[in-house]
Amino acid sequence: MARLCLGEKRVKILISDKMDPRAAEIFRERGLEVDELPGMSPDELARVIGEYDGLAVRSATRVTPALLEHADNLKVIGRAGIGVDNIDIAAASQHGIVVMNTPFGNSITTAEHAIAMMFALARQLPAADASTQAGKWEKSKFMGVELTGKTLGLIGAGNIGSIVASRALGLKMKVIAYDPFLTPERALELGVEKVDLDSLLARADFITLHTPLTDQTRGILDADALAKAKTGVRIINCARGGLIDEAALKEALDSGKVAGAALDVFENEPAHESPLFGTPGFISTPHLGASTTEAQVNVAIQVAEQMSDFLLSGAVTNAINMPSLTAEEAPRVKPYMGLAESLGKLVGQTLGEQIESIAVEVEGDAAELNIKPITGAVLAGLMGSYSDSVNMVNAPLLAKDRGLDVSEVRHSHEGDYHTLVRVTARTPDGPRSVAGTLFGHNNPRLVHIFGVGIEAELTGPMLYIVNTDAPGFIGALGTTLGKADINIATFNLGRRKVGGAAVALIAIDSPASRETIRRLCELEGVREVVALRF
Repeated sequence: MARLCLGEKRVKILISDKMDPRAAEIFRERGLEVDELPGMSPDELARVIGEYDGLAVRSATRVTPALLEHADNLKVIGRAGIGVDNIDIAAASQHGIVVMNTPFGNSITTAEHAIAMMFALARQLPAADASTQAGKWEKSKFMGVELTGKTLGLIGAGNIGSIVASRALGLKMKVIAYDPFLTPERALELGVEKVDLDSLLARADFITLHTPLTDQTRGILDADALAKAKTGVRIINCARGGLIDEAALKEALDSGKVAGAALDVFENEPAHESPLFGTPGFISTPHLGASTTEAQVNVAIQVAEQMSDFLLSGAVTNAINMPSLTAEEAPRVKPYMGLAESLGKLVGQTLGEQIESIAVEVEGDAAELNIKPITGAVLAGLMGSYSDSVNMVNAPLLAKDRGLDVSEVRHSHEGDYHTLVRVTARTPDGPRSVAGTLFGHNNPRLVHIFGVGIEAELTGPMLYIVNTDAPGFIGALGTTLGKADINIATFNLGRRKVGGAAVALIAIDSPASRETIRRLCELEGVREVVALRF
């Protein structure tokens, strides 16, 4: 297959960690150029990263702000796995780089590992194995407990947690779950009881953790939480190091408050030492949750497919820092995103610093679509008025930094147009709106600007002029532009009422100079002149 290009440049992917060969095969099958260079030092990676459009990593490569300063062409980072602790998401977002992971490729593997650790704790399998292989026969020493009839407490009932729940229910366990995002309907569907954290600690015979590491979840099982736990509880963590206070867990194991603990993850990895090592009742594995042949192949395939889809079609799947847009959605949403970005540019260039908040409304056919990418495109166009390195990834961050409140409204009814996108900016003088539609389902058109109906294509350099509606103005305007050697491409007019405010949107073949803008402002009846660029 011939290599595909972005403009005149070949699309290049760097795989910087060891990954299943199927990933590189998929990239090449899709026409992308791939280099597999695992094991590079940070300095070596910094020297070459500027050549690449995509970076595929596992956990070894650390994507730091310093590295990203050299990544001039990078558009997407794909993490083959769930955790993105090795990627500075904020820095990537500021550089406008999409960060993707593969949250489902190793879900079953990780859930099965948690179940295996639970069995190992219940029957003391590692200690019994070591004793037996040492030539001992300590049958009475390793008295275990059954899982049947016990209560399993899930901290986190998302993708992996829900798989663990289904397996535990199959083992005839009772499952309770603490998860602020778990709805009663979803709990019923999973067959679990939703509880608060204190209730879970008091009731659970086994506790498994399946939550990301955030400011809210860091140390969720600390000394205070462990003190509230049921005496004799057994704890399993195959999620993230840092969720459990390891020193507090050591004390709880020593005191007998916790009967056993199994960790696949540690706060500091590689965990060459830990206060927990050697503690009776403690077992550990070296972050093996995703370490099965099937999982490694799955995440490699998924990251390659996701990155290829993004670079070739604009589809966004499992992104950490921007709304998802499936390959099926992308062709339908793309024309709306073009329209939305133009509307955002129009609002940003005409209202500028006056904007206090933004509302994005869709109606008719547009209301059936994924609105998040449309809003992102509006913000990209809007924030482009303030920065020359804006895209859909970093635009929401820039808007937040400027204190702009952003809202979305969806209207299923159809108005004057079969589909419509409206952008309303709140300003000190009140709300100001622009709206556009698609002609032929593909061609963006402005149909409303600040209270005036007008039909215009937003393209190239343009002039936005507000004047008092009066005879002779168009002639004076054309003469002024002619003297400046500026040719008019299209001329679009609208007005509120005869003799009132009139609006002209004029596409011109070359940008107007400041001197030309000044001369236009001096024309009789002119209230405002803004040079636009789309």
